[in-house]
Amino acid sequence: MDSYILREFIMPFIFCVAMFSCVGVAIATISDLSHRIIESNLPLFSAFQVFILKFPEYVGYALPFSVLLTSLLTYSRLSKDSELIALQSSGISLYRIIAPTIVASLVITLVTFAFNELIIPPSNYRATSILAGDSGIVNKYTVQQDIFYPQYEEIITADGKVKRELKSLFYAQEFDGREMQNITVIETNNHQLEKITVSESGNWNNNEDEWDFSNGVIYDIKINLSQISSNFFQHKKIPLPKTPLELASKSRSPYEMNIRESFEYIEILEQVGNQKSILMYRVRTAQKISFPFICIIFAMIGSAIGAKFNQNNKGTSFGLTVLIVFGYYLTSFFIGSLGLIDVLSPTMAAWLPNFICFGIGVYLLTKS
Repeated sequence: MDSYILREFIMPFIFCVAMFSCVGVAIATISDLSHRIIESNLPLFSAFQVFILKFPEYVGYALPFSVLLTSLLTYSRLSKDSELIALQSSGISLYRIIAPTIVASLVITLVTFAFNELIIPPSNYRATSILAGDSGIVNKYTVQQDIFYPQYEEIITADGKVKRELKSLFYAQEFDGREMQNITVIETNNHQLEKITVSESGNWNNNEDEWDFSNGVIYDIKINLSQISSNFFQHKKIPLPKTPLELASKSRSPYEMNIRESFEYIEILEQVGNQKSILMYRVRTAQKISFPFICIIFAMIGSAIGAKFNQNNKGTSFGLTVLIVFGYYLTSFFIGSLGLIDVLSPTMAAWLPNFICFGIGVYLLTKS
């Protein structure tokens, strides 16, 4: 029985993945690339590269939706041909009958997770890099200009409380991928301005864990600006954190990072103190973890509806799939937005749509 149901499931599933992927990439990518070819003079070869690189993203979306449609089609056909009734008459419960599909969906969940971690992020990043290089598209997540990094230190006050105070402020006008340009560093001590360093350029010295500044001046400031001295330099080693470089070089869209890279970037943002970006990356990272598990839930929902739906009508099945997917995305978007404005925790914002769909799946299975 298990092998028979899996044979009925696998081939339609592969077809559905191919269909959803092609439709998705055609709708979302081809028209946009055509516009960029005409308006931004994007080379045809670059457009072709971007088209191929965007395919994995839509395969990742197609996997759970294909599970839903295929399980619905499989069990509606079994129901129409009275094979479900025959199996249940033999004493086999519906839960046992749908077990092969649930196991298959678990494997697909692992495949989706691996796909989203290993293939989609580098493909998306490469596609964005090609668009940025050939048509001048600016990635809003990339920090290449006006890099700010405030460094704080914790101070214990007289009443024993811990307070954060600004220790230094790093600003670079531009980052070209190798070094910072037009740098200004302001250092304070006990709420007083202590030193200002201005430099034409600077790069990080990995061997000595400090910055190498070139062609600049250091202004040493005495208390209350009573005396200011300046020291010009051609090369100067500055003991500052590496964080500004990490902030500029590791900045990407959440969809261009895997989970490990997202957590590393969140740690960098925590040092900067950008709470809005921290919250957004936490929500998106939690959603990356939760999304693959919708495969199992969609298998439950599709199997339950298919078992009750005894007409093997592919058009109706496709319509139901679109309706369910639309409902899931609408719910996920609304609840995710609550996470982005800090009404819900990132974990709750990512997993609550899955819990709602899981409850619906359990209810439908019970009724079946």
